Amino acid sequence: ELAGKTMGIIGFGDIGEKVGDLATAFGMNLLGNRRHETDQSHRRNFRWASVNEILESSDVVSLHCPLSPETKGLINKESLKRMKKTAFLLNTSRGPLVVEDDLAEALNGDLIAGAGVDVLSVEPPPPDNPLLKAKHCIITPHIAWATRESRIRLMNASISNLKAFLDGNPVNVVNK
Repeated sequence: ELAGKTMGIIGFGDIGEKVGDLATAFGMNLLGNRRHETDQSHRRNFRWASVNEILESSDVVSLHCPLSPETKGLINKESLKRMKKTAFLLNTSRGPLVVEDDLAEALNGDLIAGAGVDVLSVEPPPPDNPLLKAKHCIITPHIAWATRESRIRLMNASISNLKAFLDGNPVNVVNK
C-alpha cells in the first residue's frame, strides 16, 4: 500500500517531478529537494525538505540528482542510518551517488527494507560488487527507461532538435 506513505525525491528537477506525479497518483505524500526550489504550489501533499529530513521521514527515497562533487557518495553509512528501517532506496540517477559497500551492509544488516537500482558505480558490475549478493536488492541493467515508446520519443526529440539547429533556431542548448 502506497497511499499515505511518503516519497522523498532528492533531485526534484524534470525527472524527479515526473516521478512525483506518479507517486501522487498512488496517493503518496511528497518531499522534494533540489539546489534551487521552484514553485510547486500546484502540487497537493508536497513540500520542500532538506536531504536529512527526506532520509529520516520517507518511506521511499528516490534519487534523481546529477553526479557532482557534492552528491558523490551522498548515500553512505551515515545517511543510511538516518533512514527508517522500513524504507526503500531507489537510484535511477547515477551509480556513484551511492557508496555500494555501505548500501550492501545496510541491506544485509536490515538497516533499511530494500533497494532498487538501475545504475551502479561500474557498469557492467564486476563479480565482486557487493550489491549483487545483498539482501532485498533489485538491480536492473541501466535500461529501466528504455521502453519502445521512450526510445521513439527520444529519437523524435533528437530529429526535432537537429532540424531546429539546421534552421538556425537551436533548442535545448547547454551553456557552459
